[in-house]
Amino acid sequence: MNQYIGLDVSLKETFIAVRGDGKRIWRGKCPSDPEIIAQTLAKRAPNARRVVFETGPLSVWFYHALTAKGVPAICIDARHAKAALDMAPNKTDQNDADGLAQLAEVGFYREVRVKSFDAMLVRTLVAARQQMLKMTVQISNQIRGVMKTFGLVVPKSAGSVLEGHIRSLLATNAGLERIVLPMLEAWLALRVRVAQLSKQLIASARTSEQCQLLMSIPGIGVVTASSFIAAIEDPANFAKSRSVGAWIGLTTRRYQSGEVDYAGRISKRGDTHLRALLYEAAMVILTRTSADSALRNWGLKLREKIGFKRAAVAVARKLAVIMHTMLKTGELFNRSAGAAA
Repeated sequence: MNQYIGLDVSLKETFIAVRGDGKRIWRGKCPSDPEIIAQTLAKRAPNARRVVFETGPLSVWFYHALTAKGVPAICIDARHAKAALDMAPNKTDQNDADGLAQLAEVGFYREVRVKSFDAMLVRTLVAARQQMLKMTVQISNQIRGVMKTFGLVVPKSAGSVLEGHIRSLLATNAGLERIVLPMLEAWLALRVRVAQLSKQLIASARTSEQCQLLMSIPGIGVVTASSFIAAIEDPANFAKSRSVGAWIGLTTRRYQSGEVDYAGRISKRGDTHLRALLYEAAMVILTRTSADSALRNWGLKLREKIGFKRAAVAVARKLAVIMHTMLKTGELFNRSAGAAA
């Protein structure tokens, strides 16, 4: 008899439900450790056909660890699962596990592609660098605001020039100096760490042929290229390049019911960080790049018709399609045919 398992995963405990032939066989819980879960399933469900759990902070670890143990693990879309689990009269972890087991049994789920650890390392590197950059901006703005209160206006500057301005202004206020200098030292230390992470990212991009390929597009840098490759992983994951724009959430949502039929805003589904990077790259193409291309000319014409923001979204979607096509074919960016993708 085939058995179908649902796992409701939390940080400390995982609730397990085993079903077969349309009825519950066993239900229990164990610590949230893939090795212990695999041992429990080997004892309680030796004929496991599907082991289903939702996307979450532990999903990458659980998927790869359980798969290595020979468990037929399947990670499903949490939003899709929620629509089915909300049908239960009582919201409990046990009922959620049982509901996931039912989804596994009837096959009513949407499987999610789980990224590899190598891709997650790149994403973690980009995210850590981005977070530390935000922290440096926050600290520098805090220093400027504090000093402005005491009549010490820091001129517009950055880096070592900003540090020199701050130190020279603080020389006239010993009381404020004891407060601001620790913040300044923290800001300097963060800048050093950001530079170290940036070197790691650049070094990784230099050894990647795919990154070098995508960086041939004007407006695409190391961060955007690395993030795109980490998100896509294998170009074969998408049958059509046009699907990438929808996967990132850059296509409009549609609502149709009876006589009502309209297209709304973009769906904003998928990778939020990658979508923001592509939008930023699109703005660079439309406003700052001097290199002429069919993609840029198309975007500029579109800006005259529908406005800058909508045109930037359209160019970002085109970029996603073009970048996937380049990864699939291995060809450099064609400036004369960029908008035809």
